[in-house]
Amino acid sequence: MKIIAVNKSASFEYFIEEKYQAGIVLQGNEIKSLRDGAVNMNDCFCSVNGNTVCVKNMHIAFYEKSDGFHNRDTRKDRRLLLHKSEIAKIAGKINRQGYTLVPLKLYFKDSLVKVEIALCRGKHTYDKKQAIAERDIKRATERDIKSAGI
Repeated sequence: MKIIAVNKSASFEYFIEEKYQAGIVLQGNEIKSLRDGAVNMNDCFCSVNGNTVCVKNMHIAFYEKSDGFHNRDTRKDRRLLLHKSEIAKIAGKINRQGYTLVPLKLYFKDSLVKVEIALCRGKHTYDKKQAIAERDIKRATERDIKSAGI
């Protein structure tokens, strides 16, 4: 499994509850861009419309060596491939319980591109401040241990 991109802000902004693995519908030139690592997952999110799940606002750069006749829209909606039962379960939780569906990472599994999506709950500002404080304490202790030579 080769990781292409990770949505780092997702773990800071949300409490991650459940994770799912989904396929993604891409064109050939988009696959080549992914192999080059030309993708940005910041500010992307998922939406459920009926029986389909789409990733919105994910930027995959245009592959320059491909022909110019393909669509040059780098932030178009990309459809995710999930089972109907998974889509129904996700849609129910999003509608009733206030969850958000967020893509966490994009990776190659064998020769296929997969997206790890997660049902998440939003964090409040005090939760984010607490996470920052814990991270600073951890860094300080590691720095002290390293300087002490232990």
